[in-house]
Amino acid sequence: QVQLRESGGGSVHAGDSLTLACSGTGRTVNPWNRYTLDWFRQRPGKEREFVARSSWSTGTTTYAESVKGRFTISRDNAKNMAWLEMNNLNPDDTAVYYCAAEFMMNTGRPNYWGRGTQVTVSS
Repeated sequence: QVQLRESGGGSVHAGDSLTLACSGTGRTVNPWNRYTLDWFRQRPGKEREFVARSSWSTGTTTYAESVKGRFTISRDNAKNMAWLEMNNLNPDDTAVYYCAAEFMMNTGRPNYWGRGTQVTVSS
């Protein structure tokens, strides 16, 4: 089992930056490098959507078009951590952000989810 916990959310103004962190714990959390790590978000009144991915096998990063060039996903496999650096935020980025992990796959259907952290961007 793996437990994921997000942190770093908050309220910011348009144009600001924010970095979210995701920590992994649990009996099967190691090795962390065998997990594809995703960030998803759910904006008010909308379905949950993919934001960014760090693939387990290649380390390749993938981004949703809406955040490409503004958001950066990174990870530290020794510390069981992942981050989502978000720059030039705008009100459309207001959402609950979720960290998710998928064991040795890249299907976009994670096995584990965090509880989410709220990000609110005001104009």
